[in-house]
Amino acid sequence: MERLIWVECPRDAMQGYPTVFATQDKITYLKRLLAVGFDYLDVASLVSPKAIPQMADSVEVLDALAPVKGANKFLVIAANAQGIDRAVAHSAVDVVGVPFSISEQFQRRNTNRSQLQVLDEWTPAIERAHSADKEVVVYLSMAFGNPYGEPNTLDLVAEWAQKAAIRWQPSVLSISDTVGSATPQSIRDVVATVRTAAGASILGLHLHMPAAEALTNGLLEAAWESGIRRFDSALLGLGGCPFAQNHLVGNLPSEALLTFAAARGATFGVKPLALESAHNAARAFFNYI
Repeated sequence: MERLIWVECPRDAMQGYPTVFATQDKITYLKRLLAVGFDYLDVASLVSPKAIPQMADSVEVLDALAPVKGANKFLVIAANAQGIDRAVAHSAVDVVGVPFSISEQFQRRNTNRSQLQVLDEWTPAIERAHSADKEVVVYLSMAFGNPYGEPNTLDLVAEWAQKAAIRWQPSVLSISDTVGSATPQSIRDVVATVRTAAGASILGLHLHMPAAEALTNGLLEAAWESGIRRFDSALLGLGGCPFAQNHLVGNLPSEALLTFAAARGATFGVKPLALESAHNAARAFFNYI
């Protein structure tokens, strides 16, 4: 049996939600996820509150979760050097995730910096993350195309993936379908390309898609057959990137990933009954009818 590495992303589900949740409600919901057995929980984003008001209370949320985190590993997204350093300084943070885009326009929309600027400006902070024994995940955004008409070729994917891998030495390169444009064939092609460029980094996959299509669009099958064993998901399939385009595509639903993994005979740390309980908590939290 092969082991699936499961990254649950409540931060991604929350960040573009039209209503800003009360901090205590977030904390209560996130505590419900701690018992599920996810390998990693993507719980917060240390970015400008002007950019993402939903994440303005991230440090307060981390402070509240720290005493009860148990064996859970917390992943936090940071989109500038200051955010990386804040993540490194917080004892509850195990993993620092940084966005690095194949699209120059999206890199600027997402971080107000060019690709080359972030490679230079973030490197000292990422080196401090390594020194502090934090894992580093680089999200290769727009790996399957972009909505801006910019070129997107396998050569470009290889070039920028290799630059990020060499400069930042991440634990994981997470290939990201930011706007839901992947096909089964492009999954195979991009995974093979990034694998060649990744060096020692583990490959992961962060898929955005309409939730109803998760078990019928062939993307999970193509990823699994390509050797991907680390997947990001979100309960109910909610979320997406608010900076990519005018609507949120949705995430790979955790419920669908459970069905897929069980059908493949994969092993995983997630407890199905606890996931069902978390699913019910998510429906109540997001007022999902």
